[in-house]
Amino acid sequence: MTNNTKSISLLEALIPIVILVILLGYNVFIYSDDATGGANQFALIFAGVIAAIIGFTKHIKYDDMLEAVVDNVKSTGSAIFILLMVGALAGTWLISGIIPTMIFYGLKILNPTFFLVAALVITSIISLATGSSWTTTATIGIALMGIGKALGLPMGMIAGAVLSGAYFGDKMSPLSDTTNLAPAMAGTDVFTHVKCMAYTTVPSYIITFIIFLILGFNQSGNELQDTSGLVTSIQNTFHITPVLFLVPIMVIVLIYKKAKPLSALFIGTILAGIFAVIFQPEIVLKISGFDKMSFHAAYKGVMNAMTNSVYIPSGNEILDKNELFSAGGMSGMLSTIWLILCAMFFGGIMQEIGALEKISKTLLNLFKSTFGLFASTVTTCIFFNATASDQYLAIVVPGKMYQKGFQDKGLAPENLSRTLEDAGTVTSILFPWNTGGAYQSKTLGVGTGEYIWYAFFNLISPIMTLIFAYFSIKIRKIVRK
Repeated sequence: MTNNTKSISLLEALIPIVILVILLGYNVFIYSDDATGGANQFALIFAGVIAAIIGFTKHIKYDDMLEAVVDNVKSTGSAIFILLMVGALAGTWLISGIIPTMIFYGLKILNPTFFLVAALVITSIISLATGSSWTTTATIGIALMGIGKALGLPMGMIAGAVLSGAYFGDKMSPLSDTTNLAPAMAGTDVFTHVKCMAYTTVPSYIITFIIFLILGFNQSGNELQDTSGLVTSIQNTFHITPVLFLVPIMVIVLIYKKAKPLSALFIGTILAGIFAVIFQPEIVLKISGFDKMSFHAAYKGVMNAMTNSVYIPSGNEILDKNELFSAGGMSGMLSTIWLILCAMFFGGIMQEIGALEKISKTLLNLFKSTFGLFASTVTTCIFFNATASDQYLAIVVPGKMYQKGFQDKGLAPENLSRTLEDAGTVTSILFPWNTGGAYQSKTLGVGTGEYIWYAFFNLISPIMTLIFAYFSIKIRKIVRK
């Protein structure tokens, strides 16, 4: 990468970002939630071209900028394949009856008044056990969305509870990649990091829990009078059996045993396809278009569910109106992959021309106090999530930048690692063009603009770390030996 921080001015570095923000804002005004269908993608490309033009004026080579874009795209390779596999998994989990079975038992057990806090706690536990917010939302998260939808709760609210729990577990689990990455960047160990992070994370979680509890009581009036009708419709459409829970349990165990998420999701998809043929042969036949079950019919039915959109009508007005039993398959994830690729184009060029580093260093120079150092770190993490569109860069770059600043002020490295997670990990889902936001929005079937107001844990965490810094609460100093 070329170092251009001396040649590029702050104004020049900000021009592509200002243009991008204007275009994205106008797209939301014109397209609403459909902005990610193409308009936002072109906005990212257009802003990237503006950044490239600025780069040309600084004598930065086209090949260097292109190489930076390619490197950025390479870094998202695993995320793209996970997205495709989540699409395949959602399709097979639907036709096999796994998702309907989860919804069936959820409707019988969960009450709308306590559903939001239940969703928060359930996803917290799963994410703590697996260390993966993405796996949590792709499995139990999808089922919770279906249950909450059937109960009449707002989709954004349900997604907010699911994401709050998933990212709490992701932050606090020693199995999480970001929980290991942040201390590595700051210069501390993972267990010291987790202990220090608990001081800001637990209060954020408690506040989130209380808010969802209050919201649940306010939503109790939306309780469907006859959930038995929904339960009966599900039972008449699918063969419901607890045996189907073996597949999600297997996926969770695999992740807990440190299997790669892509491997676990692939195994979960294949097992669900087999279970579909065994437990839901009529549905498989309907999707395949064959009259009689055969290897060809089974193959085509399962393959269609993995790769294309499928919809299974239940005959119940509420369930069918909400399209509860539908899935997009791998093809349904292509618009999100398109968005991620365009975001990587913009982020790669901005990084290569030195714009991101210039803005970050300017922020660092603005703050001289200890609180200012924390505020600058938080701002930089959020800035990188908004511009570089990747939560890992939002941890790695600020971690490298501010490590010496924290040392110079006599602050222990776990203060930095905690701040990186409080501001970098959790805020990635707040931007629809970020890999985190694009993935979660598509996986849960809710626009970022809908859930952002209810992702309380993700919104509170960066504020909480600033409150602790301002009042010097649990700010650890370097112990000199």
